[in-house]
Amino acid sequence: MQGHLEQNQNTLRRQRAFNTTRYFFLLCCVTAFLTACATKPPATAYDREVTHALPATADTPLRAALAPLEAKHPQQSGFRVLSSGTDALQMRIALARAATKTLDMQYYIANEDTTGKLLLGAALYAADHGVRVRMLVDDLNFKDIDRIMAGLNTHDNIEIRVFNPFGSAQEGMFERTANLFTQIGHFTRRMHNKAMIADNQLAIVGGRNLGDEYFSASETLQFRDLDVLAAGPIVADVSASFDDYWNSGLAYPLRVLNKQKFDQKELDQTRDDLRQHWRVNADPYDAKPLNATPLAAQITSEQLGLTWAPAEFRADLPEKIEHPSPDYVSPPMQRLRELMRDAHHDFLIVSPYFVPHEAGVEAAGELTRRGVRIAVLTNSLAATDAVAVQAGYSPFRVPLLQQGVELYEFKPHQEMRRVSLVGSSSRASLHAKTYVIDHEILVIGSMNLDPRSANLNTELALVIHSPELANQVAKIFDFATEPEQSYRVTLADGAQLAYLRSIGAPLSPLVWTDVEDGQKHTYIFDPQAGFYRNALTGLFSLLPVNGEL
Repeated sequence: MQGHLEQNQNTLRRQRAFNTTRYFFLLCCVTAFLTACATKPPATAYDREVTHALPATADTPLRAALAPLEAKHPQQSGFRVLSSGTDALQMRIALARAATKTLDMQYYIANEDTTGKLLLGAALYAADHGVRVRMLVDDLNFKDIDRIMAGLNTHDNIEIRVFNPFGSAQEGMFERTANLFTQIGHFTRRMHNKAMIADNQLAIVGGRNLGDEYFSASETLQFRDLDVLAAGPIVADVSASFDDYWNSGLAYPLRVLNKQKFDQKELDQTRDDLRQHWRVNADPYDAKPLNATPLAAQITSEQLGLTWAPAEFRADLPEKIEHPSPDYVSPPMQRLRELMRDAHHDFLIVSPYFVPHEAGVEAAGELTRRGVRIAVLTNSLAATDAVAVQAGYSPFRVPLLQQGVELYEFKPHQEMRRVSLVGSSSRASLHAKTYVIDHEILVIGSMNLDPRSANLNTELALVIHSPELANQVAKIFDFATEPEQSYRVTLADGAQLAYLRSIGAPLSPLVWTDVEDGQKHTYIFDPQAGFYRNALTGLFSLLPVNGEL
């Protein structure tokens, strides 16, 4: 009897617990539904000034320095590849110091870490000297729990806007999680553009976000990336694209999202903190060219190392996210397809997230059958920071190789050789997005070769018609694909398959080869990836998420 009584009591407790859990789940669903119904009004509904880039003909030191060079190179713009993280950081800080009228920044990620604070300090310096600073950051990776960026937003010359907000600041973790499930269409569409523009005369465009891992400043992760400094007429096109996003209905003033309040004393404290941060970290993190020869003087004396060439700028419109349509064709992706189709000799691809799908495999086969060499550098499973994307890429390795495409996968650890894409002992991951056609045309920007860049995210790209710059990046490609830096992926040949049979090993259609310490190594599974990453890749390959990769 006692046993039956205890059993009944346990059953009642389990039933009450189940009812409580069910009630909580239903409450979550109702709350999520109500949250979804409370649609945020467009940014244009708020008190928000419409502003535009400085006219390209405005009188500034940068304009005065560039005018004679532009006269020497009609219909051309000047470019300099920024291949190391240190160069990229130094040039951004120098750009902020060179601005005398306007400074515009557009980024997918902007962290308030060591280098982020150095850059924010440089922007504050510009604002204190009368420069209008506009900063547009995508919401997905934006956090204003730190007070620096929100504090700077109270400066009379600084305005920060958040693109496609998904519950920033005013909403907690539950609301943001509810939005993830009830507004998935907006959540998955992000502003991936990356640009920094001074006085509508100089711009930096490329793959780098703002964060330590992009500027050789992280002790745990180093993203290998490429940017380009652009000068002259092409910059006006970059600025026009920035204005489209800045004034769009998805660019919300931070002040309408942010729940924190600031007064003048806190802005003064932020200024003091950033100045102290500069004094402590500028030298250790190689950011000091801020105090070197001004960029205008370097331009005048032709010491900036600019290569002049015809160029095109292609960018998605913000409507790609604001009003998504299956009929939309991405201008940067479309232009890259055209250039690929017209290639005569070779097509070099650097894309950390590479998901070609059947159409891409077929297009590659058409080129290789015409004798065009296609070589792809992407991340290995061990190096990638996005295992889900690797699951989308891996099924196409065999078909690509069967079409004659060369495949290289970036290794997570490189030798201590400070050149271009490599140069640190911490874990490395490829992040550059650049393409070389026939050693004559260089395409560089924010765009990966994957469905996400084509259909979901907004992207930008510079198309530079310069054999000199194309060859410069081709040499970087050649170095990055050396066996010390990347695995070469090939189809297993008859001898290798016979050897696997002889030792009773699984028959692998792929083999990876590399060189370490002068010794060649061969692998039949994704090298150095470990059980966890392989298991995750298998799991993601079973999910219907190819369109989101």
